[in-house]
Amino acid sequence: MQPETKYAKSGDVNIAYQVVGDGPLDLVVVHGFASHVEYFWEDPSLARFLRRLASFSRLILFDKRGTGLSDRVSVTELPTLEQRMDDVRAVMDAVGAERAALLGVSEGGPMSTLFAATYPERTTALVMCGALAAFFALPPSPEQVQPFLDAMERNWGQGLGIGLFAPSMAGDESCRQWWARFERLALSPGAAVALLRMNMEIDVKHVLPAIRVPTLVLHRAGDRAVSVEQGRYMAEHISGAKYVELPGDDHAPWSGDQDAILGEIEEFLTGVRPGPEPDRVLATVLFTDIVGSTRRAAELGDRRWRDLLDSYYALTRKELVRFRGREVKTMGDGLLATFDGPARGIRCACAVSDAGRQIGIETRAGLHTGECEMMGDDVGGIAVTIGARVAAMAGAGQVLVSSTVKDLVAGSGLQFEDCGSHTLKGVPDEWRLFAVKRDTGSSA
Repeated sequence: MQPETKYAKSGDVNIAYQVVGDGPLDLVVVHGFASHVEYFWEDPSLARFLRRLASFSRLILFDKRGTGLSDRVSVTELPTLEQRMDDVRAVMDAVGAERAALLGVSEGGPMSTLFAATYPERTTALVMCGALAAFFALPPSPEQVQPFLDAMERNWGQGLGIGLFAPSMAGDESCRQWWARFERLALSPGAAVALLRMNMEIDVKHVLPAIRVPTLVLHRAGDRAVSVEQGRYMAEHISGAKYVELPGDDHAPWSGDQDAILGEIEEFLTGVRPGPEPDRVLATVLFTDIVGSTRRAAELGDRRWRDLLDSYYALTRKELVRFRGREVKTMGDGLLATFDGPARGIRCACAVSDAGRQIGIETRAGLHTGECEMMGDDVGGIAVTIGARVAAMAGAGQVLVSSTVKDLVAGSGLQFEDCGSHTLKGVPDEWRLFAVKRDTGSSA
């Protein structure tokens, strides 16, 4: 019998999920860009794969927003990595899972990577299977991508994808028919193309060194959809990661020799021991300060300046609450805050700038995403230094971000102006900086 499908609320979006098994550990499966939790069980091979996972875990399955049985989204408002992380948290909260292992399959890898780095306190372990950190080493030209996307849209729903993702099953007509219906149920042709186009912009390579949870990377040597070099790269850049390269050409982990993959996953997860509480997490750092504060203070006098500053900080704290930021500290006329998602940090910075301008205060802001050292209520580390240096480069009314932040908000609707490469005081190498275009809105 199929498990019951329930719904968790993530903001205004309903996320379909299922819970299978009652093992000692919680395991969340983050599938690729297309999924359908109920139709999964109609393929014998996939059903067997899921039952094996549920034999040693409490297995948690879900459809990402816009796919399968979860609420559909507009192709012009595609979900960002942040929103997908929110969806995982919403499902975990709905089932009472304080901590869970994540199994990131294919395109589910980047989101699982980001979740594990951002929320190590909620992640017991990370398993990557046929996953990737970026779709391309270098962005391909539109001339290279468009013919592929056009063909994909024309052929979506016919099951042709089985030759790429599960070639060992391609000769089985029943498997091809299942695959064709799976495509039609999971996504419309337009949504499939839009999601893939957005996913091509995702790049989480710089997040990999920030992962501090036990990690297993599995990849088949002949994977036709995601080259084995992707798996090798991820394992090399995640501290302490275990890498297992398996024979075979299939990308889907339930096709081909699924027992080899399942054996590695079960051995890795059932042998995990609780580690120390994490003292380093991935976070987006925001620095803001007031432009020309010395001159304004002299013009207004101490008391009036203090009153204005108090009003400004009150408005700033209101925006921090709105965008789920955490105030770390104030420094004279400056403020340091952290966010668990870069898009929220950017939109908060824009909102703070707008609020300050309404009371006659001009600000500048800088953001960077990286691994931060938690020191009680304070934060430290090179990521904080970079954030401060980026803010120092910003002009009046400007919100400036590092290239790391820009890469992580692909698909968010935020637009940027390239400000070129810069040397940041005390920070190695040159850094490419981008100014946020302020006409893109600042809603959460």
